[in-house]
Amino acid sequence: MRRKHPFVIGTIHHIYNRGVAKCVICDRDVDFWRFLQGLVLFNDVNLTANILWRIERDRGRLTMNVLKDYLIKQGIRRNPLVRIMAYCVMDNHFHLLIEEIQSGGITRFMHKLGIGYAEYFNKKYERVGSLFQNVFKNVLVDNERYLQYLLVYINVLNPAGIIESNWKEKGIQNMKSVLRFAETYQWSSHLDYLGKRGSLILDKGILNELFPTPKKYMEFVKMVLRDKKYQTIDHLALE
Repeated sequence: MRRKHPFVIGTIHHIYNRGVAKCVICDRDVDFWRFLQGLVLFNDVNLTANILWRIERDRGRLTMNVLKDYLIKQGIRRNPLVRIMAYCVMDNHFHLLIEEIQSGGITRFMHKLGIGYAEYFNKKYERVGSLFQNVFKNVLVDNERYLQYLLVYINVLNPAGIIESNWKEKGIQNMKSVLRFAETYQWSSHLDYLGKRGSLILDKGILNELFPTPKKYMEFVKMVLRDKKYQTIDHLALE
C-alpha cells in the first residue's frame, strides 16, 4: 500500500484502526490486557507472541507485572522496532502515537500486532476472518503543538466518549467528570503521564521534554479541554 505519509526514521505518526464493521476487538478485561501485552512483545526485532503462552504455561494468569518480572529475570534485552509514545485501546478501536526508529519498523510492528492479536481473539471467541478494518490508518504529526493535542486526545478524550458520547459535537460538558473517568481507565497511557504507573510499553521521547512533570501534563490537559483545542485536530473527522 502506498501511503500519503510514508514512514521515515524520526517521523511521528498517529496510528489508528477499528474492528471490521465496527465489531468489538476487546470484549473483556483479559482481552485489553492481551492487547497491551502485544504492544510490548511485538515491539521487538526478535520477540514474538510465543513468549506469552510460555509464561502462562509456567506461571498461570499473565499480568503486566508478571511479564515485566519475566523479562528482567530472563535477562531478555529488547530491540524495539518503534517508539510508542502514547496509546489507548477501546472496545472496538485503538489509537497509537508512534515514532519510526528503525527502517520499516512501524510496518513490521503493526503487522506483528495485527496478526498476533487477531489470532488470539479469533481462537478465543471461535471466529474466523479479519478482525481489523482494512489497513491501519496513519497521519503524520509534523507539528509540536499538534503532537501535544493528539496526546490529550488519545489519553483522555477517547475514554471520554464512554461517558460523553457527543463531546465532538458539543464539547466537554463536565471536565471534572471526564478527568475522573480518565484516571480510572486502565487501557490508555494517561496514568503513565500522571506518574501513577510505570509502563513497559512507553518511550515518551520528545514528550518527556514537553511534559517533564505530571503537573505540567495536567495543566496542559485542562487547557485543551477547557479551550476546545482538540477542534484543531483536523483528521478526527475522518475516523
